[in-house]
Amino acid sequence: MSEAPSPAAHDGRSREHAPASSRKPRTNPQIPSLPKARLAFLLLAGVALLTGLDASLVRLGALAPLASTSLGTVHGLLMIYGFLGTAICLERAVALQSDGRRAWAYAAPLLTGVGAVSAVVISLNEGVRGALTSLPIPRFLAAHLSGFAPERMMPGFLITLGMAALSAIYCYVWTHRQATHAVLIQLLGALIGLGGILLWWRGLETPRAVPWWLAFLIVTIVGERVELARLAFASGSTERRITAESAALMVGLTVALYSPAVGYPLIGLSLALLMADTAWHDVARGTVRMSGLPRLAAVCMLSGYAWALVPALMWIIAPPAFDGYGYDAGVHAITIGFVVSMLLAHAPVIIPAVARREVPYHVAMWVPFAFLQVSLALRLLAGAREAAYPWRLGGTLGVVGVLLFVATTLTVTIRRARAASRESRIIDEADSPSAVPASSGGTWVR
Repeated sequence: MSEAPSPAAHDGRSREHAPASSRKPRTNPQIPSLPKARLAFLLLAGVALLTGLDASLVRLGALAPLASTSLGTVHGLLMIYGFLGTAICLERAVALQSDGRRAWAYAAPLLTGVGAVSAVVISLNEGVRGALTSLPIPRFLAAHLSGFAPERMMPGFLITLGMAALSAIYCYVWTHRQATHAVLIQLLGALIGLGGILLWWRGLETPRAVPWWLAFLIVTIVGERVELARLAFASGSTERRITAESAALMVGLTVALYSPAVGYPLIGLSLALLMADTAWHDVARGTVRMSGLPRLAAVCMLSGYAWALVPALMWIIAPPAFDGYGYDAGVHAITIGFVVSMLLAHAPVIIPAVARREVPYHVAMWVPFAFLQVSLALRLLAGAREAAYPWRLGGTLGVVGVLLFVATTLTVTIRRARAASRESRIIDEADSPSAVPASSGGTWVR
């Protein structure tokens, strides 16, 4: 609709030269303040990420800032529960606040983050590790439970509580907001994560617990894809089928604890069906033909689905591997190939929701994606040929690729925030009451 002429127009003057009192004020979009409490949770996740990457270098036999073999033993725990688990818990806790304050949900990222930091402290400080071992409860459990490791007591207890809180968040959403298949799938993922940390806390060898940790991430991400692209997955029985495939994966994990020879092919078959079904119905198959951020996100997601098929096929046709190059290939095809690729795709959605800052598209975002794909391919091919040096190089380049992803995301986010701040300041100055026109001309004077 057109506006009625202003009084200034009848005097032969344009609206730009009208007095400030008669001009319509400009709209100045408010820049939301940084959620400092949430940044504290992100700091915990950041500590877990950096120490987890350091532990990765230790395990690779590469040069690491903290060359601690004890830290290397908790690499998977730090990356999966400390970094990714805390990020998932924080995103879910923030989403729960949309229609009312429920501070209890923030216990989930707090507990997983602090649990990861405690694992770092225990690994690096022999005195703390010895003091924890001599406490009555860890000493009692170690005496009566075969395989129980007292140094796992504190991080295991805290992360278990965090995963229980995450499960409670999904139960709340299911009962009070939306009883959908997407929420049910994510609840299954949280329960798998809870089972995985309980197994590790009990004293199960890490390679035997790792499939549970990986399935926690896989099922959670699949549930989020169903939630974010619900129109694409809502046709027919797609959602019910993906829910059943996620449940079958959970059954395979349980069977593998008692009979790896039977359980791992079941895990591989369930994973292959889940990835193929989700990828086929994902909107990424259509948005990959677009440009800019939609194409980047689609390429990341489709490559992630493809990488997840590597361990699925390995677990179907090859015997279970709990060490060596085969074990390494299966784990990192999921964690780097699938999970980090999905993280690259969803960062522009997750970060604004959590940190209230836009993540604009920039062509530089393709660099860490390409870097990670090449490094993972080198790692897996070198492992297949049992070539130690190229394998170590591929793993080290993977660490660099993750750091590149973090640095690129932070850079484009900070640049966008500063640009928005400058725009807001210019609008404020233009609309300031102290800006008045000269009485004899059309120029502004102060």
